[in-house]
Formats: sequence, structure tokens, C-alpha cells
Amino acid sequence: MSPTSETAQGGRRLVIVESPAKAKTIKGYLGPGYVVEASVGHIRDLPNGAAEVPEKYTGEVRRLGVDVEHDFQPVYVVNADKKAQVRKLKEQLAESDELYLATDEDREGEAIAWHLLEVLKPKVPVHRMVFHEITKDAIREAVANPRELNKRMVDAQETRRILDRLYGYEVSPVLWKKVMPRLSAGRVQSVATRLVVERERERIAFRSAEYWDLTGTFGTGRSGDASDPAVLTARLNTVDGRRVAQGRDFGADGGLKSSQVLHLDESAARALAAALEDASFAVRSVESKPYRRSPYAPFRTTTLQQEASRKLGFGAKATMQIAQKLYENGFITYMRTDSTTLSDTAVAAARAQVTQLYGADYLPEKPRTYAGKVKNAQEAHEAIRPSGDRFRTPAETGLTGDQFRLYELIWKRTVASQMKDAVGNSVTVRIGGRAADGRDAEFTASGKTITFHGFMKAYVEGADDPNAELDDRERRLPQVAEGDALTAEELSVDGHATKPPARYTEASLVKELEEREIGRPSTYASIIGTILDRGYVFKKGTALVPSFLSFAVVNLLEKHFGRLVDYDFTARMEDDLDRIARGEAQAVPWLRRFYFGEGEAAGAASEAGNGDGDHLGGLKELVTDLGAIDAREISSFPVGNDIKLRVGRYGPYVERGEKDAENHQRADVPDDLAPDELTVELAEELLAKPSGDFELGTDPVSGRPIVAKDGRYGPYVTEILPEGTPKTGKNAVKPRTASLFKSMSLDTVTLEDALRLMSLPRVVGADAEGVEITAQNGRYGPYLKKGTDSRSLETEEQLFTITLDEALAIYAQPKQRGRAAAKPPLKELGTDPVSERPVVVKDGRFGPYVTDGETNATLRSGDSVEAITPERGYELLAEKRAKGPAKKAAKKAAKKAPAKKAPAKKAPAKKTAAKKTTAKKTAATAAKKTTAAGKTAAGTATATED
Repeated sequence: MSPTSETAQGGRRLVIVESPAKAKTIKGYLGPGYVVEASVGHIRDLPNGAAEVPEKYTGEVRRLGVDVEHDFQPVYVVNADKKAQVRKLKEQLAESDELYLATDEDREGEAIAWHLLEVLKPKVPVHRMVFHEITKDAIREAVANPRELNKRMVDAQETRRILDRLYGYEVSPVLWKKVMPRLSAGRVQSVATRLVVERERERIAFRSAEYWDLTGTFGTGRSGDASDPAVLTARLNTVDGRRVAQGRDFGADGGLKSSQVLHLDESAARALAAALEDASFAVRSVESKPYRRSPYAPFRTTTLQQEASRKLGFGAKATMQIAQKLYENGFITYMRTDSTTLSDTAVAAARAQVTQLYGADYLPEKPRTYAGKVKNAQEAHEAIRPSGDRFRTPAETGLTGDQFRLYELIWKRTVASQMKDAVGNSVTVRIGGRAADGRDAEFTASGKTITFHGFMKAYVEGADDPNAELDDRERRLPQVAEGDALTAEELSVDGHATKPPARYTEASLVKELEEREIGRPSTYASIIGTILDRGYVFKKGTALVPSFLSFAVVNLLEKHFGRLVDYDFTARMEDDLDRIARGEAQAVPWLRRFYFGEGEAAGAASEAGNGDGDHLGGLKELVTDLGAIDAREISSFPVGNDIKLRVGRYGPYVERGEKDAENHQRADVPDDLAPDELTVELAEELLAKPSGDFELGTDPVSGRPIVAKDGRYGPYVTEILPEGTPKTGKNAVKPRTASLFKSMSLDTVTLEDALRLMSLPRVVGADAEGVEITAQNGRYGPYLKKGTDSRSLETEEQLFTITLDEALAIYAQPKQRGRAAAKPPLKELGTDPVSERPVVVKDGRFGPYVTDGETNATLRSGDSVEAITPERGYELLAEKRAKGPAKKAAKKAAKKAPAKKAPAKKAPAKKTAAKKTTAKKTAATAAKKTTAAGKTAAGTATATED
């Protein structure tokens, strides 16, 4: 069927996709007989709170949005922000002769298509239209070959959605009660957080070990050149046949794993070096092996996220946002895929570019195929590749910035996947000598030469370890043979210390989740985004650091919901969900066993336990019996010297002794302190700092004590009211309170300073008309106020020094509507690799932010001006660019003023006013209902379902 001829004659066809950008691109490939509209994601979902649930539902159904007593029937509601779009789709459908559902071909896309059917209730023929790339040929092929809706995929998505809702909405309230209000738990989110916390525990328990070795620089006696160096560098390997200990030989406790290796300390290493000063050295062996490296498979979702993180500094979320735009605009194939398969068309396109750009010598005789490594991969999708039957080179796309860089990465990887292997040789040289004390020392050196770079001409994969050597790095050794004499030009003694296991980065966490088969690759970006947004994890550079809050949350989940955060259990749950998707298991019985623990699952749950061995199986029972959970114990962690770290409602703090005891000490812990940095010494230092109230003296006028405190929002001064002063009710008295100026500190503030601060606002005087002018300190700094007219002051000190004449002079100037003079940057980070503009950190109205002059990105809760790295700054800008410009709210059309109406129509105007009054009453009544319903749903809004 030709979209431009037969279609137009056959009537009007409505095509529905997810996004407006995708609709715009597809519209260009279809003829006049097609109308392309967007659903803008899901139009219907489980309710976000009790206020959204229809009145007929009560009790648990109203709270969960799922009827657990009747086969886990979900309650679906049209999202409030989608009602206008649904109305528009219905209007378009009423004028159409056929409906094409063209959402993505995955579980979410299939579910969106099903919800569209359920809501729109079409009375015209319906077709499911699928494609993996947005090109003219692909779209026309999809129109000509529609299929039926895959209900099995819809059931799988629905089961997963219900499971995540039950998990999030049942476990999150436990966190609210036992740890802190408004926290969230999620099926994969909680496990991902546990991985990050466990890595930090390993770092806390880690004990560094010191070890020494020798490095020798040996000369061949020849002049040497690039292909045959004159010297080689080798590391001490054995002494008297006993291998010298390296970092890998030490355990996390700092001890040697085996007594068979020789541990050299500094004195032993220096003694050996001295004994070898006059030794004769010779080559003992030269071992050469062929080197071969095959190209990497084309990208799938997780490998793209990992490589974009390593090479481009993009977070997983930014990567997916940029890839989404590339897909919607027809540059790449679908970016959510587990498959490494390339279509015949794509293979032909890649091979053609290999020949064109690198020559026939780089093209293997047969096309390369890659076996999928992902369990239950959706092979219906291809790997992520450039779209079309001829790949556009990056230069041909016209793309710029982040989109260009990500497209280039995908293009290079795809082309390289169809190139020949890289081949070469790896060489190991052993060099021996006898020390003056008779000990035999042997050094080794390794080299690598690449004789044919093959695919490496196009692409080399990055590494998670910044110190790792990349595949294309050569190390040439001199051409030596067994028995050749060498001269020791230098013997250096090197000290080393073992390092704790590296923290996860976004790339390595994605890799770990995938290797453990936890969650689905398409959800990893949102999972990492969630744990960052919730404050469970923050970033230092690219490393993911768990907060103390996450330690408390994971501690609770491990001790009382052990099964739910068990890695193997979570992976098996994914297998079960995939079995449901394949039709090998039924959703309702499985959900019943998970939630109620019936039948065989009850025994399994009991056996698995929840850490305290007191539950009988089933999520519902787990979250009902909370008596065994000691909230204080859950949030307390020993530091040493009788000091404990506690996670309170307002953040972490260290404490020694019991509250209200004589020697009780307490001090807040900085929110951005990494848990492995909280040593006993640092805890003692925090406790030793002056804390609590600083008594400054007595107000000579009121006779009340004046104290300085360090509060939740910074240091401040206040007065102490006499005992018995009412604090609530009509007669309540509030103490005078004032924040310290930025130039002040708790250590230096005086009684005089405090009294001056508490005297604000200060009356400066009155203008000619008798209007009072006051000097006040506000949220955005010091200012003058005259009636409703406010003017900023330059310094805080002016609050006390500005005179009436000076104030009047300020008011005599026209009020500046523009921005104030730009403040100098707080920090310079370097040049952004995308915009090639200098990046700086500035102090803004809502806190510090990074900017390159074009894009601004606010620092996250885990970032600080002092610790932020250039790479982190570039990443924040990349994420902000990927989101695109903020959408401005549409202005409502102004209503005509009643005054413009003719005099004869005054009576109807009164009716209008009456209607408005009635409308206000109705709105007020509705608001009360909404508020009441909102109270019922107060908690569920923050429950996460990932």
C-alpha cells in the first residue's frame, strides 16, 4: 500500500505514537491520508493517591490502587494532565476511518497501545504498527504490515506494574514510621541502593597494607630507535624463586592471603637494592605469544550507558534522553533493547562503510554475528545502530553538541563491529641477577605490539578503571634474546599501599545490576536517577557515594525484609516475570503467593527468612507485624570509643552517652561526608567542637538571656523566654530571633552583635508623605521597604548604617527591573568538551550552579562548590541539555472586562457575577474534598514503585 495514493483514496487514518517529536518525524513520511498524533506517554495508569481513585472504591483498594482481594485487579485512571490530550484523540478518532497504534515495540509500548484501545473504544478497524527505526522505508513497511496487539506482553507489563506498586506502597510506609518521613522503597531501587551501601561497608572495613618492590631500568648497550628501544623497565618478580607480594596478595584486613609470597617492607627492599648495585644481569627467557582481539558487539541499552559514561561523561539518564531524541528524529534505531543483533540491511551498510572508509583489507570475508548474552533478551529489536540502509557518517548528520557525540559513538561502534580482528604479539622478558649477599633476583617486563589494528582503527572501548591500559596501547620492548647481558642503569625502591574497592560509578553499577540479572536494562537509568533524587546516593566526581540515610534504610530492609533485598531472590523474580511474559506462568497465582504467601511460597518465604526469623511468608504479613523493629537500633551505627552515628529526622549526627545524661555529647555530621571518611578521630573532632547554645549574656532591657545556636538553616541568635511563658494558643509569645550575617560566625559573635541583629527590621525614617522606610534582612539579602516598594542594599552592614537621606536617594532612582550586577564566579572548572566554552560555578538565587554561559545546571544535594570536579560539572550540563529548554506555561486568554458591555446588558452581568460566586463555593467545596482525600493519600505520593 502506498501511503500517498491508495491511503488517501481509502479514507483518513489516525496514527498514534508516544511523543510529539516522533509524531512530527513520522508525519513527514506519510501521505495526506494520515493524521499523526501523540499520546504523550501513558494516558492511563494506577492512581497516584487516594484523591484520584473513583468514589466507588474504598479501603485497601483506595490506598493501593489494586484490589488484592479480587485477583489483584488494577484500578486505572486517566492521568489528570492527559485528559485534554485524550479528548483531542477522541475527536480525531471520530473523524477517522482506521486507527494505527504505533507505540514502541516493547512491554511499555504495548501497554500504552492497549490502554489507548481501552480508553478510546474505537469503532473503526485497528492495526498495531511497529518499527525499530524512524526512516521512510521503515515507516512505510510498518504501515503495509501491521500486526495484532500482543496481549501477553500487556499482561507481563501489568503484572510488573502491580508488583512494583505493592512493593513500593507497602514497604515505603515502614520506612516512614521507622526511619524518616517521605522515604521510598522500590523493588530494584532498594537492591541497587544495597549494592552501593555494601561497597561502602567494604571500604569502611578495609585496612590498607604497605608493600615495597624494586623497579629496574636495564640498558641493552645499543643506541635504539622507535622499533627497538635501547632500555626496558622491569619490575622485581621473585627473590630466590619466591614471588614478591603485590597488591592482589593482600586481603581486605591488610594481611597476606598466602604465606608463600615474600612481603618486602621498606628496609628489606632498600637492602636488596643495595645488594644488587654491582650485580650482573642477563636475559633468562623471552616468551612471545600471538595477540588477537575481536571487535565489540554493537550497543545495547546497558553497554551504551556504560560507554557514554566512560567516554563522554554522561549519566545514564542523560544518555537515554539524548538517545531518545536521536531515535525520534530518525538518526538511530530504538534505544531500549537487550539485543546485539544487526539486521541484514544494517550489516550490509556497516560493511560498505568499512570498505569505503578503511579499505577492503579491514573487511572480514563473512559478516560478523554476535550471540546475545542477556537472559530473556527481546530479540525482536536490533542493537542500537545508525538508522537506514546506508549509515550517515557523523559529519553528514548535521548534528551538534551532545547529540553529535553520542551518534558518533554509536556509529563508530557499529562500523567497528563488522571489521577484522586486531592482531599482534605479546612478549614477556625475564631478567635475572645475583645480589652481593647471594640472593637471586628476577625481574619481568611485558610488552605488546600490534601488527594490524583491524577494528581498532575505528573504535576502542573505554575502561571503568581510569588507570587501566586500553586495548590499542602498545608497549614495545627491546629486541633481546636469551643470554643477552644487560646493564642495570637504575634500581628504584617503590612503596605502595593497597586501596579499598572502588566505589560504583553509574557505568559500573549498571554493569553489576545486569550481571546479577536484577531489573531490566531499560529501567536502569530511572533507577539510578531515583536513588540520587531521593538522597540515598550522592556523587563525588563520577563515584556514587551512599548517604548515612541509605545505611539506615538498607539496615532495616536487610534485618526485617531480607528476602526482598536478596540479590538471588530479586533475580529469580525477574525470571518469573519473564515466564509470565512467555505464557509459561500465570500472573494472578504468582502475585497471590508473593503478597499473601500462600501454599508452597509460604514455606519458601519462611525458610528464606527476613533476617530475624519471625515471619511466615508473604509481603502483607511482613509489613503488618512491625513490633520487632527497633527504630533507634536500625538507625544507629558504632564508630568507636563509645561513639555512635545516628540517623535522625533532620540528618546524621554522632553521639556519645545517653540523651539527658551528664556527659552526653552530640554533634551534627555534614550531609556530604562519605561514610568511610567518618573515623573515630573525625568523630572526636566533631564532638569537641563547641555545640549547642553559646551564652552571649543578658539583654539589659528585657533581662532575658541571649544565646547563639547552630540551627538547621544555619547559625542564629535568640532570646530565652522565662519558664511558664505560653508557647501555643492565643497568648503565645515568640522569642526574638535573627540569623547571623554571612560575615559572622558562632565563634566570634558578641552580645552587642546579637542585640543589633534582633533589633531588625530598623526604622530608617519616613518620606515626605509620611510613609515609613525600614531596613530588613530577607531571604535574598538586605533591602529597604517602603509600603510595597522594596529596594536591595549592597551589604548587610548597611542595615545599621544607612541614613534617611541615603534611603531617599535610593528611592529617587528608577527601580531596576533587570538583573543585578553579575557576581564573580565561585570556581572555574575548565572548558566544556561540547560547547567549548569556559565552565564556572556561580552563586544563584536558588543556590550554586554550573554554567557555560549558554546552559545552567543547579548543583545537586550531593555536590558542593569545594568538591565539584570539572567532569561532574560537564555531566550536569549534559543532563540539562538533554532535557531541553523548560516548557513555559501557556497563557490563558484574557476575559473581556464586564465594563466594556453595553449599558442595556447590566442585568446579565449580575447573573454572571452570581454564577462566579456559586462557582467559588463549588470550588471551595471541591477543595475541601480534595484536601480530605489528600490526607488519606498523604503517604502514597512518595512511594516509589521501581
